[in-house]
Amino acid sequence: MEKIYISDSGPEVSAAIYSFWRWNTTALSTAKKVEDIINYNLELGVNTFDHSDQYGNGKIEELFGKAIQAKSFKREDIVISSKSGIRNAGKGNVVIDHSAKHIRQSVDASLKKLKTDYLDIFLLENNDPLFNVEETASALTELILNGKIKFIGVSNFNASQHRLLASHLSHPIVTNHIELSLLQTTAITDGRLDFIKEQYSKPLAWAPLAGGSILTGKEKKAVKVRKALQEISKNYTGNIEQTAVAWLYKLGALPIIGSPDKKRIKNAASAYAIDLTREDWYKLYNATINK
Repeated sequence: MEKIYISDSGPEVSAAIYSFWRWNTTALSTAKKVEDIINYNLELGVNTFDHSDQYGNGKIEELFGKAIQAKSFKREDIVISSKSGIRNAGKGNVVIDHSAKHIRQSVDASLKKLKTDYLDIFLLENNDPLFNVEETASALTELILNGKIKFIGVSNFNASQHRLLASHLSHPIVTNHIELSLLQTTAITDGRLDFIKEQYSKPLAWAPLAGGSILTGKEKKAVKVRKALQEISKNYTGNIEQTAVAWLYKLGALPIIGSPDKKRIKNAASAYAIDLTREDWYKLYNATINK
């Protein structure tokens, strides 16, 4: 798999990104299984791994750190990103916290659990209407200057939120993690995709298969899109899952793979080799936007 610069400022990442956001069950979350899935991704050429201080209630980062300590791969051969912003305040009250204090605490905790001196990319997750943008930008800059993070990103920001934070930073925002798939295309029409590209960066698309709905969904739109995928995939060497991910690649987005299933991982990773024609891309797009 090719390596791609996520923006004109870097860093270089694999064309597909592996995320542990679905690794929330006890059966999955063991150090051995985490290490195995890391090495399987590396065999496929996927060297970029997405984390959050919330995945598995923070346990996943700890297990990933144990995999780093096992030394079956080199830290310098992988790209690690982690996110912060969502905080459980108790009694079901979930808050978004982009305060300098929370950001610093979260980064320090992630570094400790991951057994690493730095995060390649640190992202703010979701928008915090209460954040002091100057304070937040100052904390992010401080973390870069201290060598704790190399690059800044955001997740689930709209264009104006993205622009606001960027205007107070001396370092660029290199990516925005957005929901994007054949069943969720609003980023194309609401300005998010355009703004990300305007910043000379690439979006990372989470839920590239719409949580599996593209493959098994019973809703009218899902059935229609799946039928179009089945037809178009015959023109290529891929199956419908690979073709759905190839649709994202053609759009300039990099998919975030969330499945622990190795077959699904291989499908997403191998989809990069499929170059859809403009006509086929639009057949799929029209299947999802036309009633």
